[in-house]
Order: sequence, then structure tokens, then C-alpha cells
Amino acid sequence: MKDFSLQKGKKVYFASDNHLGAPTFKDSLPREKKFVAWLDSIKADAGAVFLMGDLFDFWFEYKTVVPKGFTRTLGKLAELTDAGIPITYFVGNHDLWMNGYFEEELNIPVHHRPQQYRINGKTFFIGHGDGLGPGDKGFKRMKKVFTNPFCQWLFRWLHPDLGVRLAQHLSINNKIISGDADAEFLGEDKEWLVQYCKRKLEQQHYDHFIFGHRHLPMEIDLNGKSTYTNLGDWISYFTYAVFDGEKLSLQKFQ
Repeated sequence: MKDFSLQKGKKVYFASDNHLGAPTFKDSLPREKKFVAWLDSIKADAGAVFLMGDLFDFWFEYKTVVPKGFTRTLGKLAELTDAGIPITYFVGNHDLWMNGYFEEELNIPVHHRPQQYRINGKTFFIGHGDGLGPGDKGFKRMKKVFTNPFCQWLFRWLHPDLGVRLAQHLSINNKIISGDADAEFLGEDKEWLVQYCKRKLEQQHYDHFIFGHRHLPMEIDLNGKSTYTNLGDWISYFTYAVFDGEKLSLQKFQ
């Protein structure tokens, strides 16, 4: 478990599910500008930033090529890390093919699995949220294909123009991939990430569970001592979580 303390006046920020590039680069540009404005607004008091996946609607790193675009976002992230603000990235189901670019170019560590943190004495279990718990069965089957080294090797043989176009089409039109198949509140007893958190609490206590993926802002009490927070998205809600050293809250960027 990674352990760190915030300096006085500093906060930790969490955001997820921007899906930049969807449904088109042009259509997502206003959302990108709004996200960059948010990053700029938190620069003064950010002690750490956690980006919780699906920043892009599709991202695949060839050996010498990455998808073009997203200049404003990547530039702002570089500005924050250059200013000494630590940023951590968790891959989502749309951008799980990260393989060194963020680390080398932006000095942003990338995680492919949930991680545990202790911040100012509070314990956090955080990740994108895809493939966890008893549900998400369709994606779990697809993820086995997406993460298969041989399948990735085959995809790299496609010319990037063809590969990116194919992936963008599937990303938007396949509801298992896009996440639109169940983008509504299912009720506490049927929310599979809530069930996952409760099972984790049977093994170990955590003060906060934070995930993205569901595209729905949620704050759910688990047992009177632990909370589950879903970050929503930057498509419909423009929500994020902030930890001020004592309390975690879900907020909306206007």
C-alpha cells in the first residue's frame, strides 16, 4: 500500500471517463477544452491527481506511433507534471493498450490493475472498475481478447490509419465496449461494483473505494465506515472527486 501525506492546503483530485475522440474529434473538442480548464483550475492546490481511465475513446501505442490529436490535454498534463504535481493514470477498457508513452513523455505512471493508497491516514482502493465484481460479463470476455499478446501483435500489423478507424467504429457502435449497455443506476443490490467493494471489505477495511467506468456519479455508504464513489464522466456530468485531507466529496465542474 502506497502511503503519502498531503501538504497543508493541498488536495487530491480524481477524474474518469472523458472518452476524447468520441463520437468524433470535432464533437469532443468542447469537452476536451472544458477538461483542460478544470486541470488548469486545480493546478494551484493539487497535491496529486488520479486519472481513472478512458481518457481517450481509443488509444493504442504502436512502436513508433500513437493516435494523433488531444494536444491540449497532453500539453496540460505535461505542464502539471513539469510543475511537480504527481499524476497517476489507471487504464480503462478503451485505453488499456498503454505501453510506455505516458511514462516516458509525460512522467505519468500507468497502472493496469487497482491500487491501494493511504493518504493522510485514510485508506483508498482505486481503479477504473472494468471487469470487477460479478457483472460486466460481456466485457470480461472481450478483455481476454483485447489483452491477448497474440491478438495485440496481429493488430499492430494493421496500418495505423486502418487500425484506429476500425477501433473507433467498434468503440462507438459496440455497446459492450462503449459501456452504454447498462449506463443507468441498477439499484444498490444490483450494482456489481458495490457488491465487489462489500466483498473486499470482508477481507480488509478501506475508507474509500473510487472507480470510474459506470459513467454515473454515485456516492454510496457501504457499512457506515466505508464509501463507494463512482466518478461519473466528462460527457454528460463533468464530475470529479476531491479529497481535502479529511473528507472525500463528489463535485461538478461548471
